[in-house]
Amino acid sequence: MPSRWMAALAVAAALVLHPLGAEAAADAPTGFAAVNALGQNGTTGGAGGRTVTATNAEQFLEYIDSLEPLVIQVSGTIAITSKQGVRPNKTIEGVGNTGHITGGGLDFYRSYNVIVRNLRFTDAEDDAVNIGQQSHHIWIDHNTFSGAVDGSVDIVRGADYVTVSWNHFDHADKAMLISHSDGAAGTDVGHLKVTIHHNFFDHSRQRHPRIRFGEPVHVYNNYFLGNELYGVASTENAGAVVEGNYFENVPHPLHSASGYADSGPGRAVQRDNIFVNSGTPEVAGTVVEPRTYYGYTVDPPQNVPAAVRAGAGARL
Repeated sequence: MPSRWMAALAVAAALVLHPLGAEAAADAPTGFAAVNALGQNGTTGGAGGRTVTATNAEQFLEYIDSLEPLVIQVSGTIAITSKQGVRPNKTIEGVGNTGHITGGGLDFYRSYNVIVRNLRFTDAEDDAVNIGQQSHHIWIDHNTFSGAVDGSVDIVRGADYVTVSWNHFDHADKAMLISHSDGAAGTDVGHLKVTIHHNFFDHSRQRHPRIRFGEPVHVYNNYFLGNELYGVASTENAGAVVEGNYFENVPHPLHSASGYADSGPGRAVQRDNIFVNSGTPEVAGTVVEPRTYYGYTVDPPQNVPAAVRAGAGARL
């Protein structure tokens, strides 16, 4: 059978497993952003608030800084600078095929209950999304990231209960950092509970994620393709559960026992992953099971590349 037909059949199978409409329309996250904690019942964003549309930077910045719950629909390309603060109880979503944030990014400082989805982030001069300073219940879903000078999605400084799902990290350098520094134990130990699932790490170089201190960080059903430096790095006594992923052409899929760069060793459990033309994962110790906090279903890892290719990223 011609290879193009086989590829088409694989995508069709993925659509049966994960219909695009169902994924794009999901109203609630899976994983840590769905957990009832810290006075928040899951992550609902701006549900119950007004729906508004931002077509320029002035409108967009006014809406994300508002004190009221809002569903903010982004239409067209919005150019911003630096990292702009997002207040609690917001849904920020692209509409149609045009939702695009360029030049700058979103910053979460003691914020909570925010959904960011269906947006394309390009050429951020710092981080595209920075979740920090005890922010919690943040859901980053179905976005496409490329060209950020620093991180595409960073989760730092005591943030908690975050889900990052169905995103496309398109040739990014630094995809995702969890804890910003080896000296951050005072703010980060006991926090940084993060779920990372069904993302496409598409020739992104590193940090998928790089973790310090957080436990558990749950990395499942992601597609790692051509990641030059490494896949996942668990360091500074972090605890990562890495399961049901598909690693292809990844020389170092998982660091843990030996640490990474200047960071000390972490802990990692790996199970039911597929490694194609990839190195041997490094595991160490035991990790708190994600099921301690929430239920979930792991898709067969052999189906992950087609499903993630078909479903991840902004629906543009």
